[in-house]
Order: sequence, then structure tokens, then C-alpha cells
Amino acid sequence: MRVVILIPPGSSVQCKLIIEPLMDFPKILLTSEPLNVDQLRAALKNPTAGAVVIFEGRARNHHEGRTVIKLFYEAYEVMASEMLVTFREDALQRFQLTECMIHHRMGEVPITETSVVIGCTSAHRKESFQATMWLMDTIKSQLPIWKKEFYTDQTSAWVECDHRHPSSS
Repeated sequence: MRVVILIPPGSSVQCKLIIEPLMDFPKILLTSEPLNVDQLRAALKNPTAGAVVIFEGRARNHHEGRTVIKLFYEAYEVMASEMLVTFREDALQRFQLTECMIHHRMGEVPITETSVVIGCTSAHRKESFQATMWLMDTIKSQLPIWKKEFYTDQTSAWVECDHRHPSSS
């Protein structure tokens, strides 16, 4: 099992990269293992949070009229992990969240399986909904994770890979 966890000791600039089995439930996770939405939901329990919003992105069997049989995700993992820590910190402050967790699956993802989970909690629902939408939009537009689709006709294509790291603009 390969798990990449980033634990920010104080800021997103000083991050410690750990590759080992999980000890505590991570706030940020890139993994080749199936994502456990139920564990994430349980980890988000907080008596100060009146709202819990969980977005679960799954591999679907079609894209632009083509039949998809599986997905494959690849990333610049160190940079992606650091950026996810920053996105999380931004969301916590911007939307007054009580908690935020972002988990993304890497490697092969079969159809119907979960590829990304974002969980946000806040005192009221508006902030959690807004944060979850903002995080997913930011991940899709900025994070160095790329998706390859495999089709029934034995072809494949990298899709939705038109974003670059902000420093390359």
C-alpha cells in the first residue's frame, strides 16, 4: 500500500511528507487505495458544526459520447500535496469552516468507484456548500493531477489536462 500524507506542522510552507500506513485519519490524502467515504464522514463529526457537506466524485462510464471503461490518475505528488494543504488552509479561513478534508485517489479507478472526496463542516450550511464547490473548482483548474480515460475501442486519452501551475503563467 502506498499512501502519501501531508501533515502541516504550522504552515503550508513547512510540510512533512510521510509514506507509511495511516495512524490518524488524514486531512489531506493522495492514495492508490480505494477511498473510504464512511470513515471521512465519521472523522468530520464536530459538536460545533451544524453543517456537513461531502462531495464524492466518481468514475463515470461516458465522456463526450464515448464509453469509458476505467480512469487512471497521475500526479506530481509532492507539489499536489503541498497545494492541497494550501487549498485546505484557504478554505478554512475564507469560508469559516470548522474542518476540511480532501482525499484523491491515484492510479487506476474503476467505473463507479470514488476518485475524490471533499468534506467540509461549518456552523451553517452556506459556508460548507460554498467551500466544497470552491475546492472542487480549484482542484480541477490548478492541481497537478491528470486524468486518462480508457475506452471500449481499446484507445485512451488524457482529458481535462489544460491547467498549469500558477507559477508557469
